[in-house]
Amino acid sequence: MSFGENRGTARVATAGLTVGLLVLTGLALWSSISAQTTTAYVRQLNEAGERWSRVLEHVNVADNALSDLRTARTEQTVRPLENSVGAARGDLEWLSANGRPSDAAVASRLLPLYDQTTETLRGFIATGDAPQADQAALAHSSLRRQVSTTIGANWLDTTEYLRTADEQNSQLRIAQIVAFAVDAVLVGLFGMVLLGYRRKLLRQAAKNEHEAHHDALTGLANRTLLARRMEQAVAKARKKDEALALLIVDLDRFKEVNDSLGHHSGDLLLRQVANRLSWAVRDTDLVARLGGDEFAVLLPGVGSAENATMVAEKILTALAMPVTLEGLELEVAGSVGVALCPADSGDGAELLRHADSAMYAAKRDKSGVAVYDARLHERGATHLTAVTELRHAIDRGELFLHYQPKALADTGAVCGVEALARWNHPTRGLVRPDEFIPVAEENGLIEPLTRYVIDAALRQCRAWSDAGWEVPVSVNVGAACLHHTEFPGDVADLIKRHGLPARLLTLEITESAIISDPDRAVEVLRGLTELGVRLSIDDFGTGYSSISYLRSMRVHEMKLDRSFVTHMCTDAGDSAIVHALVALARNFGLQAVAEGVEDQDTWTALAEAGCDVVQGYFLSEPLPAEEVVAWLGDRAAAHA
Repeated sequence: MSFGENRGTARVATAGLTVGLLVLTGLALWSSISAQTTTAYVRQLNEAGERWSRVLEHVNVADNALSDLRTARTEQTVRPLENSVGAARGDLEWLSANGRPSDAAVASRLLPLYDQTTETLRGFIATGDAPQADQAALAHSSLRRQVSTTIGANWLDTTEYLRTADEQNSQLRIAQIVAFAVDAVLVGLFGMVLLGYRRKLLRQAAKNEHEAHHDALTGLANRTLLARRMEQAVAKARKKDEALALLIVDLDRFKEVNDSLGHHSGDLLLRQVANRLSWAVRDTDLVARLGGDEFAVLLPGVGSAENATMVAEKILTALAMPVTLEGLELEVAGSVGVALCPADSGDGAELLRHADSAMYAAKRDKSGVAVYDARLHERGATHLTAVTELRHAIDRGELFLHYQPKALADTGAVCGVEALARWNHPTRGLVRPDEFIPVAEENGLIEPLTRYVIDAALRQCRAWSDAGWEVPVSVNVGAACLHHTEFPGDVADLIKRHGLPARLLTLEITESAIISDPDRAVEVLRGLTELGVRLSIDDFGTGYSSISYLRSMRVHEMKLDRSFVTHMCTDAGDSAIVHALVALARNFGLQAVAEGVEDQDTWTALAEAGCDVVQGYFLSEPLPAEEVVAWLGDRAAAHA
């Protein structure tokens, strides 16, 4: 080859290299612009997504604070709601002004509803009006649903955009392969950069896809994925005529863990629960977290209700194993509702509602597991009606008290009365305490009910005192009251309001109330003792063993349960228990009180055993307040 030919080849090679470099430069420029555009767009989407997430978080915080305030109106429950009112407005305004057209449209539509909800909440904080709270709760539900839908749509837009960007990059790689023939090293290097960028895009797309369908805390499926999988499973079950079961699992007393140990411990507990649920079911089953401490388990091809119930029992067994959280060992329990397709419903959303109804029935009946029955709707409506009516009865003062006298066992002299709540329902007539007390305990009404009874009992005690009769009064205290440190202050205010000596009030507490949270219970009881109030352990011997706590709590009396007292003259075992409990009370310096005394022989046996005080129908049945003074006069005359 001549010099001229070599020169021509060099020129061609130079020209080719120049073209190759220009092509590579063009490809690099194209890639850079594409990356910047994608990054800017994704950043915009992420910014909008973060704003929407904060809006949802503020709505949830306000809703939780509203629920707490409706349960008990105290300074500690009012302040969180005041702080959360209107917190999401800034983010909504930003989205309305700076978001994408779709985000701006939704934000502009939600702003009036949010402002209206804010004003409603402020009105409820100021007045405590229940309808305003209900209106705010409904508005929160609407806001949460619309914001959640927008967040899901944004995630889908992000995924679709990233997929489109990946397709464009695929076309760009074809051009790089052509350029690689001109300058392999440069194109190869540039190709590696693009391949790395592509992997990042795919990872981000996979991450977005996972986050859109999974719970961030537990890694389980979320409501969106559950709904999609349930729709597919229901369609398959109906086509093949095979049973499908949906289980709703709700933890018991999870709120106590959050309140006592903090939300961090609550999150750790939820992760362990998620793991146990996954271990307890098959690989083909789907476990999802619906929110809070509520989970769902989808069981395709379960076969029958009996099989589904067996799985539910297996889940409860897995949950029952002790859980260790940061050195503390806790016991976990739950309630499971079971609904089947197509037996109960052929629609996924309705199946979810049926399983939820069954779960609440299991929680209400403390049965652990309940299978959906059409009658549950009627029972649920009846239960909700009872809760509402009892709340109104407390608020309107429809409850009244009867008083059962107590007397010294050795002399028969009357030494006080026990206040017993009664409810005269406007349509149902007299409602038994064993019907409405459990309703109060299960639905957060036991604390206002306890305060109501203490207030009414002290008011009556004041009236008797003004009439010349000093009659100490005993009141049963709900277990929930011993978990709130402000309870002694409430009792102090009531005693001061009625101008009575604190010694005239005895508060009867149960062993189980102490054991459920002994540290806090001891603190509350110490506060009550410092007021001068007398404390009594009610139904002693029938609950948990709390003998060790008798040393640390300054209680004044031990009340022997009627199940031991009633048959002590005919049952040697009951007699031995009564003698042992009386001796235990004396050893701890406590007054022994026996309830359920129905005859003279039992009274005499108790007096001989060293019992201090007796109470029962042999002495007197519970009396209306207006009959107590006359009874006391007759009793005093007969005793004299």
